[in-house]
Amino acid sequence: MKPNAKLYEDTQEILIRHEEVLNAVRKLGEMITEDYRGKEPVLVCVLKGACIFYADLLREIDLHVTMDFVIASSYGSGTQSTGNVKIRKDLDFDIAGRDVIVVEDIVDSGITLSFLKRVLQDRGAASIKIATLLDKPARRRTDLKADYFCFTIPNEFVVGYGLDYNERYRNLPDICILKPEIYSGK
Repeated sequence: MKPNAKLYEDTQEILIRHEEVLNAVRKLGEMITEDYRGKEPVLVCVLKGACIFYADLLREIDLHVTMDFVIASSYGSGTQSTGNVKIRKDLDFDIAGRDVIVVEDIVDSGITLSFLKRVLQDRGAASIKIATLLDKPARRRTDLKADYFCFTIPNEFVVGYGLDYNERYRNLPDICILKPEIYSGK
């Protein structure tokens, strides 16, 4: 998709180009491969936002892995965390005694991932690491830190490469800053 495509009309600017994203994901896959050599981790994708990042990351990890998925959110359709996390789709596999890598699109407030981490610990995971495409520390409301991340970004509302606003813009290949008037109602 070209940057002059219609989907880009609601964006303020391209923050991270698709080529940069793919290069960072490749490096992250190599790092995870090295760190988990001799192991078979469970990679848990937090749907829906992380699905594109997750698929690309999986192809860069040179290990046997188990794929699993969870839908958990504290946002609903808004732009601010409600603080109330809900799991709408749970894991299919028992993770007791397994090394788990939770793959997320963005660590923002940290509320959802802190909740998920506690749930996975309670289920007996041998280890739990967080891998995220984007880290936005300016909005953190917990002490959660990502173990693996591709980019640290400023406090901007971003879409593309799986990230959305109200289920739109996920299919943008680049990570873009959304124009404030799109999500503020002004």
